[in-house]
Amino acid sequence: LQQSAYERQQREVAHLQSFVDRFRYKASKARQAQSRIKMLEKMEKLAPVHVSSPFSFEFREPDAAPSPMLTLEHLRCGYTLESGEKTVLDGIELSLLNGQRIGLLGANGQGKSTLVKTLAGTLVPLAGRVGRGKGLAIGYFAQHQLEMLREDRSPLQQLAALAPRVREQDLRDFLGSFNFRGEMAMSPVAPLSGGEKARLALALIIWQKPNLLLLDEPTNHLDLDMREALTVALAQFEGTLILVSHDRHLLRATADEFMLVGGGKLTPFDGDLDDYRVWLLKQAAARRAGLSGQPAKDIDAAGNRKQQRRTEAQERQRRAELRKPLQREIAALEKRLEKLNAEKARLDALLTDANTYKDANKVLLTDSLRLQAETKAKLEKIEAEWLEKQAALEQVG
Repeated sequence: LQQSAYERQQREVAHLQSFVDRFRYKASKARQAQSRIKMLEKMEKLAPVHVSSPFSFEFREPDAAPSPMLTLEHLRCGYTLESGEKTVLDGIELSLLNGQRIGLLGANGQGKSTLVKTLAGTLVPLAGRVGRGKGLAIGYFAQHQLEMLREDRSPLQQLAALAPRVREQDLRDFLGSFNFRGEMAMSPVAPLSGGEKARLALALIIWQKPNLLLLDEPTNHLDLDMREALTVALAQFEGTLILVSHDRHLLRATADEFMLVGGGKLTPFDGDLDDYRVWLLKQAAARRAGLSGQPAKDIDAAGNRKQQRRTEAQERQRRAELRKPLQREIAALEKRLEKLNAEKARLDALLTDANTYKDANKVLLTDSLRLQAETKAKLEKIEAEWLEKQAALEQVG
């Protein structure tokens, strides 16, 4: 509907401009031409639905496509500390096939990043085996990758270190496709912004033509143009993808299936992001229902039942105090979601009414399209906040 209104306005603009161009210098038509010039100046311009981003890129075609890419057998992930091993995930069994596009879901701190680090080889498994297919080329991106950049070197020098036998002009052309042109390609990385460094880190990964991408919150620090360009490029990527992200739009656009990381396990999740939202609600409801019904554990003959009950009551009180502010915030967000969904439904109904597109309702149409876009943006933002609060509530237990 918005695109239809935009095209109609463009035809009207072209018609008015044609009249102005033909008659603005003819005395007999000067007044009418001036009238049309004023109409053009006062007209509130509509935007097309599909606006080409000023920045775009694409992944290079991988040299190989092994399948399976990775085979995980009895895998246990975690960290080796001075005090001993800290297991985060255990008993992982997975055969990652060529072309799979997996989004990892789960609360913060449940092990998503730990799993990705283990798959990338930057973290040694505590037990089990990671089998790698012949010709596997991993492209791993996480926030700490930015720290791996040599800040005293230019983007061109860092790319040349990966491709010492490639002509400088070819390297400059490639960097130019990521908006590193001229002096920017030749200057040290140190003064670049976080977003520019993230863009360079992605460029270096893409140059190596990976067939398996492991991305951990890749949109952090990226501006809107780069986020959209990354979303489009990932949607066209021909290899295999494992993605961790709070960006719901990126997850929806690039992941074909989801897996849940939680409780020390990795399990397939049968559903999409909307199903995950419902699942979180059910989990929260189940915890609330079961909290007061937990049976006390058997105690020994020494009579520690009273102390045990006191300890359990204190633990319930502690958890309740942690939950209350989160529950209030979630309830407030759900009220806002309800109002925004009602407003969106009203606008959607209005924009499906043919009367809205009559010439007399131009202002109404323009305002409605603008409000519809604003409402959608608010909905996405609040849904993301709601998911974060639910994840925090899940961690409290």
